[in-house]
Amino acid sequence: MSNASQSPLSPLPSADRPEVAARLRDALLAASFTADGLLELLGAPAYAALARSETVPALRATRGDTPLEMLVRLFLLQQPVPHARVADVLPVDACLESGWLVRAGDDELAATVDVRPYGGPGGEDWFIVSDLGCAVGGAGGIGRRDEGVVLGVGGASTTLAGITVRTPVAAALDLGTGSGIQALHATQHATRVTATDLNPRALHITALTLALSGAPAADLREGSLFAPVRDDETYDLIVSNPPFVISPGARLTYRDGGMGGDDLCRTLVQEAGERLNAGGFAQFLANWEHVEGEDWQDRLRSWVPRGCDAWIVQREVQDVNQYAELWLRDAGDHRGDVAEYQARYDAWLNEFEARKVKAVGFGWITLRRTGAAVPALTVEEWPHPVEQPLGDTIRNHFDRLDYLRERDDAALLEGHFRLADEIVQEQVGLPGAEDPEHVVLRQNRGMRRATRVDTVGAGFAGVCDGTMTAGRILDAIAQLIGEDPVLLRDRTPAQIRLLVEQGFLEPAG
Repeated sequence: MSNASQSPLSPLPSADRPEVAARLRDALLAASFTADGLLELLGAPAYAALARSETVPALRATRGDTPLEMLVRLFLLQQPVPHARVADVLPVDACLESGWLVRAGDDELAATVDVRPYGGPGGEDWFIVSDLGCAVGGAGGIGRRDEGVVLGVGGASTTLAGITVRTPVAAALDLGTGSGIQALHATQHATRVTATDLNPRALHITALTLALSGAPAADLREGSLFAPVRDDETYDLIVSNPPFVISPGARLTYRDGGMGGDDLCRTLVQEAGERLNAGGFAQFLANWEHVEGEDWQDRLRSWVPRGCDAWIVQREVQDVNQYAELWLRDAGDHRGDVAEYQARYDAWLNEFEARKVKAVGFGWITLRRTGAAVPALTVEEWPHPVEQPLGDTIRNHFDRLDYLRERDDAALLEGHFRLADEIVQEQVGLPGAEDPEHVVLRQNRGMRRATRVDTVGAGFAGVCDGTMTAGRILDAIAQLIGEDPVLLRDRTPAQIRLLVEQGFLEPAG
C-alpha cells in the first residue's frame, strides 16, 4: 500500500471559530462524551480495545440510539450518522460551517477529525483532536502513512505528561507539539505556553485541541526544534516528545527525525541548556544508539549541556531487528507489498550496520539548570514497573541532590532524616537460617526501587523519624552491636547518601 493509494488528508475545522468550539464542547459534555462516560458506556474491555485502535468491541457496544452512542460512532469510530440524530445533540449548522462535520450522502454527516475524550490530572474533561484514524499514537496506532498525519494520544505522550514536573511557572515550551497534549497540560500551570512544530497541520490541530478542551490558547510557531524560538527567549519548563525514531530517511514527519542516527535527540538535549532559566527543567523522551565499542551511559553523559544536572533513565532496549520491525509495523509496511517491506527492512539494517549500532535504547531525559560548580549526572537502566505520575518524584530527586551536594559527611551526620512513605523491608536467606543473607529495602511508590543494605543500613533506616540526628542514631547502633562509633560514623555516610539519593530517606525539616 503506497501513500498515493490513500485518500488525501481531510480539510481541518476552522481554528478561528472559538465560539463554535465552545458550543461543541458544551454539547459533548452534556451527552457525557467524556473519559468517564466512555468507560461506563463501553465497559473496560471495549474501552481498552479502543485504546489499541481495535474498534469492533466499541461498534458492538454502540448499537443503541443514545446521544453518547451516536457521538462515539461519529467522532471515535468514523461512522456516518443520520443528520437528524446529530441535530438532536450538536449545533449542526455551526459545525458544518466551521468544518467539524461534513455531509456524507443525502441524509448523513461525518466527522472531519478524531475527537477523543481525555481526562486531565485534576479531573478535567479534555478532548484531543487528531487526524481521522489516528486517535492512538505510537506503534500500531495509525491506519495511514501520510507524511503530515497528526496522531493523538499514545503511550509515549501519556508517559511524558506523567513524568513532567508540574510546578507553577511563568513560561513553558512544547517542542514538536503534535496534537497539543503536552501544551494542554502546560496551560494548567504555566502563565505563558509556546508550542512549536515543523508540521503546520499539527499547529492547527493543537489550536483545536486547546479550544475544544476549554484551555487558554498557546503561542503557536512553525519550525524545527529551537528554530522558532528567539535568541532572547528562555523558559522554566521545556518538554518534547520529538520524532525520535532512528530510521533511514525521514519518511513520516510525526516520528522520523530526519537526522542521522540519534542526532536529533542529541541536538535537542544539547541545545536545551541555554534555553532554560535557573532552576528550570527540560524533559524529553528519546531513543539512543548502542554503538559497538562505546559505553551507552558515557555516550549519553556527553549529551548533557554545561550547567545542567541530568537524570537519564533507560526504560527499554531492543536489538536492531526488533527495532526495525516495530517501526515498519507502525507505518503499516507489513500489510503492503512483501518485496517492498523486505527492501525497507534491509535498508534499516544497512543503516545500523554502517553506524555499528547493535541496539537502540528508549527512555526519559530530564535536565535541570543549576548553578552548581559540579553538576550531577545520573544515567541508569530501570526497566521495571513505576507508578505514574512521576513529576513529584523527579522534582524531589533533584531537590535531594541539592541537599547532598551542599553537605559534607560531617554535616550529613548532623542532619535529621525520615523514612519515606510506603517503604518495606525484605529479608532474603535460606529457610530456617538464623540471620538473613541480605536485607532489601523496597519502595511501593514512585520509581518502586529496591536496594540492598547491610544490617546497619536497615537498622538506621528503620529508626529514622526525624527526631534524632544521623550521628546520634549511628552512635546508638554502634553501642548495640559493639562496634567503635567513630569507625561506624566513618563508613556509613556513603550508604546514607545512597538511601537519600534514591528516595528511601528524606531530609526532615
